[in-house]
Order: sequence, then structure tokens, then C-alpha cells
Amino acid sequence: MHEFRLTQISDTHLSRADRFASLTANFHRVSEHIDAARPDLVVNSGDVSWDGPTNRGDMEFAKELHAALPVDCRYLPGNHDVGDNPTAVGDAPSHPANEKDRAAFVEVFGEDRWQFEAAGWRFIGLNSLIMNTGISSEIEQHEWLASQLSGANGKPVALFLHKPLFLNTPGDPEEASTAIRFVPQPVRAKLVEMLGAHDVRLVASGHVHQRRDFTYRHTRHVWSPSAGFIIPDRIQEVIGTKEVGLVEYRFQPDAFEVRFVKAPGQTDVDLDSLIGLK
Repeated sequence: MHEFRLTQISDTHLSRADRFASLTANFHRVSEHIDAARPDLVVNSGDVSWDGPTNRGDMEFAKELHAALPVDCRYLPGNHDVGDNPTAVGDAPSHPANEKDRAAFVEVFGEDRWQFEAAGWRFIGLNSLIMNTGISSEIEQHEWLASQLSGANGKPVALFLHKPLFLNTPGDPEEASTAIRFVPQPVRAKLVEMLGAHDVRLVASGHVHQRRDFTYRHTRHVWSPSAGFIIPDRIQEVIGTKEVGLVEYRFQPDAFEVRFVKAPGQTDVDLDSLIGLK
């Protein structure tokens, strides 16, 4: 295969509940775009559901909608699917990621990490929410990742996970107000060191609900916008671009292209309208 076309969607936050009908509508617009574009693979990089840990039905509904897409899908969990990471600063998460909720995600979606190769690349997907938890699956994933990176055999690596590694640099100070936004310390430093020893060309994430594209050293960091909604400035400052959409990639041996897309008919649903403040 000389070219591999991958579409990344993220933060779909799907639920059967009537008040989230606008998120389902946005997903249908994304589905129509994917049906027309027919990439080789769709990756949902997390927060597939609105509240997976307390409502398994949200995850099952999300899986039904993804299963109707005309191309294969792979999934990664977000904090709304399995709970959140503990951080070195700030309050503990109200619902920490744990083995029970991770297992529930795997039961519905089949996996919470993965690896495959195409067009001369090795693709790796990670569960970023179990990082810093100390649970057994975190240790297993760390060892698995080391073996997957070592087994790339010279191929460039594209890494997908829910949370961005950092804002601008690995050494960015971890502040209580934003610690949950990125892979937390101290595991971030260890992960960055591990990745730095290999030819990781792309780190693709979601979570922040803003699209962004920057390069640190030889690695390009792409933040997918939410497919579902935007977060108002009163809650979150502007870092990139607040607009719903998706990301399209074209991978060729030793090169790749990135394109941010807003599907026809997608609307910039505001979080306030979902939680009843508008």
C-alpha cells in the first residue's frame, strides 16, 4: 500500500438522551462526510460517549453509530469513557480511571490500545487515562508500548491517544487549573523520554476541543477538534481554534499530510446549550 488514508474524529460525546440530540446530529454529518470520502480507517481518539462510567448505554449507543459507518473503526478511551487520571497537582478526579471501567470500555469497543502497520508506518494507539494511576493495566501498557516502539524496525511511528502530551514543551509547568488537560506528570516525562528514543513523527490527540497543529523537535503534534461541541471561553481559554470538525491524514512511506475539515452541516454546538445555561 503506497498511501493510507486515516480520518480521526474525537470527543463525539454520544448519548441516547434527548438533550444531546445536537451531538448525534453532528455525528451524522460526520458520518455522511466519511461515507463520501471513504478513508481506509476511522480512529475515534476518545470521549466517544457522554458518560460511559455511569451509563454503559452511552457507550453502546456510540458503538451502534460507529458500526454503521462504511469503513473500519478503531477506538481509544477518553475521560468521559473510563474516568480521569490522578495529577501531581490539583484535586483528585471525581471519578478516577480504574480497571472495572477500562474493562467495560473494552467489552463494548473491543480494545483500549492497538497497533498496526500501513504504508510503511507503524500506528500505535494508547489508553492515556490509565497513566499515572498505578493500576496493573498501566504497567502492562507501558511494557507493551516499549515492545511496540522497539519493534518498529526503522518505520516512522504515528501515535494516537486522547490527551495531548503537553501544551508547548515537555517541561511546561503543571498547573492545578490545567493539569487534567494533558498527560500528567510524572508519567509524562517518562513517556516523552521513551518516545524520544524512537522515530515518532506524529502524536495525534483530542480532549481539548480545540484544533491545533505544531511541531516540537521532529514530532508533529495534531489536536483534533471535537466532533460534537465547543467549550465557551468562560470555562477554557483559547489555545488553538474553537470549531467542531475532524482531521484527515494521508500517510505515504516516510511522509504524511494533515487536513482539518468541518463536515458539511456540522454546527458549533456550545457546551452551555447542552448543560442548560443557554
